[in-house]
Amino acid sequence: MTSSQAAPAAVKILIAGGFGVGKTTMVGAVSEVAPLRTEEYLTSASVGVDDLAGIDQKDTTTVALDFGRITVSPELVVYLFGTPGQERFWFMWNDLVNGALGGVVIADTRRLETSFASIDFFESRGIPFVVAINCFHGHNTRTAVEIRAALDLDPDVPLLIGDVRERPFGRDVLLALVDHLMTLSVSEGEAAPEAVPEPVPAG
Repeated sequence: MTSSQAAPAAVKILIAGGFGVGKTTMVGAVSEVAPLRTEEYLTSASVGVDDLAGIDQKDTTTVALDFGRITVSPELVVYLFGTPGQERFWFMWNDLVNGALGGVVIADTRRLETSFASIDFFESRGIPFVVAINCFHGHNTRTAVEIRAALDLDPDVPLLIGDVRERPFGRDVLLALVDHLMTLSVSEGEAAPEAVPEPVPAG
């Protein structure tokens, strides 16, 4: 980079949601670099502490954060920070949220109640967010209207349904968040930012 070239703008996004909903998976699917993960194996010490209902095949858990990066354009780089899902690690959220421009709440229709805390977290801090419904193995028994009602979402909060293992869906979720942030900035009387292009393919 020459001295005349400006460094790309950096945007921090927090990926939140309940235990085992797919946060680590989404960060890994969209990151253009090998994601940083802080996963540890579940042990007998978690029995009676971590709720494995519906995810009894899960054998690891994030204990600090997941980190990834995606280049949206030469002028914009997005940094992704995935939060730990278990309640005993929620104290990490207050540090991870510093500097975050927006958030993604990942939810599982089999266990929607596990996403309430994440939604409350963003709403109480006035941080814009979108909701990504992760359909495990393509299975979803609820409509978007039913999900909105169950999560008590404001009408303007974007809701997307798909598989977080698929990079295109993760990209669409992030672009929906950027569009949501742009819409909010315009409605608040700020200058509208330039349209955001499609992400640059990795690799």
